[in-house]
Amino acid sequence: MARKYDESDAKVRPARSTRPRSKDRPSHKNAIRGFVIQVDRGRTSCVTEAGVLVSAMKARELGKNSVVVGDQVALVGDTSGSEGSLSRIVSVYERKNSLTRTVDDAGALERMIVANVDQMVIVIAAANPEPRSGLVDRCLVVAFDQGIEPIILITKGDLADANDFLKPYLNLGVKTLQTSRGGDLIPIKELLRNKTSVLIGHSGVGKSTLVNALLDTDVRAVGDVNDVTGRGRHTSSSAVALKLPDLKNQVNSGWIIDTPGVRSFGLRHVNRDRVIGSFSDFADVINKCAKNCSHDEAGCELDLWAGSDTARKERVKSLRSLLNSDE
Repeated sequence: MARKYDESDAKVRPARSTRPRSKDRPSHKNAIRGFVIQVDRGRTSCVTEAGVLVSAMKARELGKNSVVVGDQVALVGDTSGSEGSLSRIVSVYERKNSLTRTVDDAGALERMIVANVDQMVIVIAAANPEPRSGLVDRCLVVAFDQGIEPIILITKGDLADANDFLKPYLNLGVKTLQTSRGGDLIPIKELLRNKTSVLIGHSGVGKSTLVNALLDTDVRAVGDVNDVTGRGRHTSSSAVALKLPDLKNQVNSGWIIDTPGVRSFGLRHVNRDRVIGSFSDFADVINKCAKNCSHDEAGCELDLWAGSDTARKERVKSLRSLLNSDE
């Protein structure tokens, strides 16, 4: 007769620990505030409110890519800034805005570049490489969407005249500046004064050269432009925030965030209506369009508005390019 099994035959694995797991997390009431100036290889450089430069690592619960340059963070641990010291980032304060782009080689993956900026300086070369309106328009979309004031800065003004390139943007009320090698930087410094400004631009347009000139030191590597492709070579591998001295070179007068040269600036993460809304010069025209107009079809009011005007036609072409882009 087969033996019958009962409850006594079941083996119960003992708990690994008799200590109940707590869901409470430390309050970190004594945490100090820090400003993130660089994130590189698992280490984050921060400047405390007292001006101390500290090295920190992120708390595990924050997750990957949770901290970017420009973030305000809470720091605990060794915040002395002494050699070999290491603090810990336990939280990120609420951001007032963020600069993100869709990564073109990873589908619709959205990648944050920097956070909490006042101004976006879109750096374009007058020549070598030739200025491209595509990047400017994409940057303006993100700037207007995030409440960041855009500034278009033309470098290498001694090589070509960029006034025709800038004309469409003057109608938008966007601030523009032009500079050349060895030129007067005071107007640029005045615009950057007491602000946190991010510099965006293709490789080879002279961002690093400009940063070195503004800081009067060689802190960023300088590259050149490929003679075959007409594109610049990457010289900066990560974003970094740098102190901008005032005109008397006495106190910190703001921050400039230099970013790696971008090949593209995808907008797939930005809602279509927000892209259209960033072209404020089209507002009255688009209101006359038929309901559900794609703004890229026969009978669109934009075509009537543009007519034979070359500058207007280029603006319409730019909008349609952004709306139909796969990036």
